Amino acid sequence: MERKSSPDPAPSWVPARGHALRCAGIHFDAVRITGVAGEQVASEIVRFTGFDAGPIVRSRVGEQGVYFLLPPLSANAHHWPAGAEVMSRGGRTAAFVGVPALRGPTWPLDWRSLPTTSTPFVDAVLLHGLTVDVLAEGTGGRPAGS
Repeated sequence: MERKSSPDPAPSWVPARGHALRCAGIHFDAVRITGVAGEQVASEIVRFTGFDAGPIVRSRVGEQGVYFLLPPLSANAHHWPAGAEVMSRGGRTAAFVGVPALRGPTWPLDWRSLPTTSTPFVDAVLLHGLTVDVLAEGTGGRPAGS
């Protein structure tokens, strides 16, 4: 990962050290994509934005998900394909996302792309388009779920 060297202050929801759970739909919405597809979407959005994609968190345990952090209450404005899980308010249960500190040991979480003052969140429209493209590739070009 190419990190942007910036004196940007951390958003209030980023812990000073280690990592912390944050409730999705409060400070941000999240879209989780697991495995190779998550890494592929992350690589494409980072490249497309010139390495200023906004906050993308990776988990190195379990299903090894990639979490794209969007503006609060923005994820439900899109119909996400199978393989992309929306985490926001409004469901029957609360969804929590692990958020690592900007520096220091944060295992099993790390940043694929940092939040910055200029890009505090991942662009939901861009993420949706790339997610549809990547997940459709895995289904032989058909939209996921077809």
